[in-house]
Amino acid sequence: MNLDDIQKLKKESFAAVQGANDIQSLEEVRVVFLGRTGGKLTAVLRSLKDVPIEDRKKIGPAANALRNELEELLASKLQQLQSKISARKLDLSMPGKRVVTGHLHPLTLVEKEIREIFTSMNFSVVEGPEVESERYNFDALNIPKDHPARDMWDTFWLRQNELKTKSKKRKGGKKSMPHVADRLLLRTHTSPVQIRYMETHKPPFQIIVPGRVFRYEATDASHETNFHQVEGLMVGEHVTLANFKFVIQEFFRKLFNRNLDIRLRPSYFPFVEPGLEVDIQCVKCGGRGCNVCKDSGWLEVMGAGMVHPRVFASVHYNPRDLQGFAFGLGLERIAMIKYNIPDIRLFYSGDVRFIKQF
Repeated sequence: MNLDDIQKLKKESFAAVQGANDIQSLEEVRVVFLGRTGGKLTAVLRSLKDVPIEDRKKIGPAANALRNELEELLASKLQQLQSKISARKLDLSMPGKRVVTGHLHPLTLVEKEIREIFTSMNFSVVEGPEVESERYNFDALNIPKDHPARDMWDTFWLRQNELKTKSKKRKGGKKSMPHVADRLLLRTHTSPVQIRYMETHKPPFQIIVPGRVFRYEATDASHETNFHQVEGLMVGEHVTLANFKFVIQEFFRKLFNRNLDIRLRPSYFPFVEPGLEVDIQCVKCGGRGCNVCKDSGWLEVMGAGMVHPRVFASVHYNPRDLQGFAFGLGLERIAMIKYNIPDIRLFYSGDVRFIKQF
C-alpha cells in the first residue's frame, strides 16, 4: 500500500458516491468503502500496523484525510437525495393505504352491552373464580351429593382430595370419623358467585355475574363444553316476581331496542322456588313463526325464580325476613339471537372472517 493506491481509492470512492441515485445505493457505497467488516478504506487503516514506520507516517495521514473527505461527501450526497424526495410533487388523486383495524369479538360486544344495561338499573357487576369447590357449586345451592339434580350439570371434576382425619379425640377417647375434603371442579354455572357474595354482604343488593362456565357434553350447533353465562341476583325484604318481571322486560327492551312480549313458564331449578323459564317474543318474525323460533313465535332465553329458602339458610340469611330472585342467561344464546348466528361453534372457530363482521 502506497500513496498512489490511496489516490486510486479516492477516485474510485468519489465516483461511486456521485453515481448513487438513491439512498439505498448510497448506503451500499458507504458499506463498500467504510464498512466495519470488508470496507476497502477500513482495511487500509487496519493494515497500517503492519507497514514500516516510515511509510506509515505518509500513508496514515493520507488515509485518515480520505476517510474524513469521504464521510463529508456521503453526508452531502445523502442530504441532496433526501431533499429530492421531499421536493417531489404529491399525487393527491392516488388512493391511500387502507388502515387495518381490529374487531371486538361478538361475545365481548354483547357482554359489554349487558353490563351497561344492568349497571344503568343500579346492578353491581361481580366476578368469581372459574375453579370452584363442590360446596359452592352444588351443596350451598341446594344440590347435595347424590341428588338427581346434579345430572343436569355434566361436571369437569379436577381432583379428589385424600381422606383426612381430625387429630382431636371426642369425649370417651374415640377418634373422629374421617371426612372427605371439598372437591374441586370447573364451575358448571355462575351461581356459586351468589353464595360467595351473600357470605360477605348484607341485603339489600342487586348484582350480575358474567363469566365462563364448563360442561362435559357433546358439541353441536347449540352446545359447547366452554361457554358464558350472566347470573343475576336481587335480595331484599320485599323483592317479588313483579320486580323480576319489570327488570327483565326493561333489559330485553334495551338489548333489542324494541318492546318485546315475555312469557313465564313453570320449571324446576334446585336453587329457586318457584322456578321459571323465560321466553321472549321472536325478534326475527315478531311472534308470527319462523325457522328461528321453530314456528312457535317464542324464544327461550333464561331460567329464573325466587331464591330457595335453603340457599338463604346456607349463607346464614333468615328466609323469613328476606326474599330474592335469581336468573341466568347464556351469553352465546343471546348473541346468536341478536346477530342471527346459526352455530355456537363459530364463536370459538378462530376464523377472522367471522370476527370482522362485527
